[in-house]
Amino acid sequence: MASVARMRDDQTVTFYLHSKLRKQAEAGNHNFISKISDVVHNADLHIAFDDDDTAARLRAMARPGYGLFLMQEPVNDRCLTFRKTYIYPFWRIEKQGKRWEWPVAKATFDPTEQNLRKSANFQRFWRNRLFRGPVNTHEGGFIHVPLQGRLLTHRSFQICSPIKMIETVLRCDPTRRVIATLHPSETYSATEQQALQDLLDQHPRLRLESSGSEYLLAHCDYIVTQNSSVGFMGFFLDKPLILFGKTDFHHIALSVETVGAQRAFDMIADHQPDYAAYLFWFLQMQAINAGRPEATDRIATTLRSHGWPI
Repeated sequence: MASVARMRDDQTVTFYLHSKLRKQAEAGNHNFISKISDVVHNADLHIAFDDDDTAARLRAMARPGYGLFLMQEPVNDRCLTFRKTYIYPFWRIEKQGKRWEWPVAKATFDPTEQNLRKSANFQRFWRNRLFRGPVNTHEGGFIHVPLQGRLLTHRSFQICSPIKMIETVLRCDPTRRVIATLHPSETYSATEQQALQDLLDQHPRLRLESSGSEYLLAHCDYIVTQNSSVGFMGFFLDKPLILFGKTDFHHIALSVETVGAQRAFDMIADHQPDYAAYLFWFLQMQAINAGRPEATDRIATTLRSHGWPI
């Protein structure tokens, strides 16, 4: 009996999810997880669910089967991570949590290989859907700087800390207004808030808002960020992007790591990549569109490529 139980454990795929999503997934009410489950069942594997806290991660390390974590680093080579590719219903399933190490980040984007008509239709459809119809975009004479967390820390994937990034923006573009926005899911320490206030006191061109808005995205001249998804969303509105960090959607952005800070800002006025072709390539060609009929085939192919017995 023990060998039968062990074999069943070896053939189990466990989803590690926070409590709200776990209940939704167990009820079959999450489209992408349900499609993964269908693929797993068709391969004669079993499905299980667990939490995503520290104790669950320890359990995952001890289990002999396979595991899927949402936006978390897998605990071993039998586990994978899955993550929304910035907008629903596009997803990725990867071996590691660092987006800048994903295959798509290392792939080469060639706009000439994309279908121009399909790309233009794709961008138009999603722009209208995401922004609730046609958007009146124009240059409003300001830079949009969406901030993330840990404003005073220079993390390994960043060129500098977010505070230093703001200082660099103000130095490299000495004329435009700079509107920085705080991330709604982050909690900022008193030290971080004071550092921001010091910058505001020193630079009249700088303004701070508590969160971003469609207006800022639509009317900014360009976007500067470490690797915030707001930069990616700007592509739907043909907004140029300067990155101060590593990410998976770097291909048509100007990277401070690659060209240097001042050169990136000098180049931004003439930076006009093919946004439509890129969005079609990055989302429709490179990610899994869970709304398409071929989604389960794409999921199966992806899991096999990661070594799963699918």
